[in-house]
Amino acid sequence: MLNHIRPALTLVVALTALTGLAYPLAITGIAQALFPAEANGSLIERDGAVIGSVLVGQNFTSDRYFWPRPSATGPDPYNAAASSGSNLGTTSARLKERVTADVGRLTAIGMMSPVPADAVTASGSGLDPHISPAFARGQIARVAIARGLDPVDLASLVEQRIEKPALGVIGEARVNVLELNLALDALKM
Repeated sequence: MLNHIRPALTLVVALTALTGLAYPLAITGIAQALFPAEANGSLIERDGAVIGSVLVGQNFTSDRYFWPRPSATGPDPYNAAASSGSNLGTTSARLKERVTADVGRLTAIGMMSPVPADAVTASGSGLDPHISPAFARGQIARVAIARGLDPVDLASLVEQRIEKPALGVIGEARVNVLELNLALDALKM
């Protein structure tokens, strides 16, 4: 019986070492060598301090900033440790009530009509750092008033920050809210 168990145990140990240690270490090493920023979370630093990631949204609520889409990560919006969707289906009364209230709130503060879908719906992970160009454009008047900026200049900043689809066809045009708000803070007033 030991003749049958020994090869099985040897194979388990060898495959564990190969797939559990060697392969992950090799992939991590290759990623660190070829794509160090991406392998370390695509972090954004200012003055030596990490202020966010290109990949994870942040909860901007001030009228002086562009707002992200809603986050479904629980009581703390954009909590990367609690990535989740709302799990509310399209027939959910709770979802309909929340979206209707959000549309009413955004319309009342001057958001263009119709309100873009991403302005009132969370992403699947609840962490999406991007909004649609339509949602960004719809916030220009509010941010311009709050900062005392010319809406035309602000519109130009938004247009400069629109990321095109990969290879021109993969995905949709989008705006990274953190990067847009950092560019907004960098404007000379």
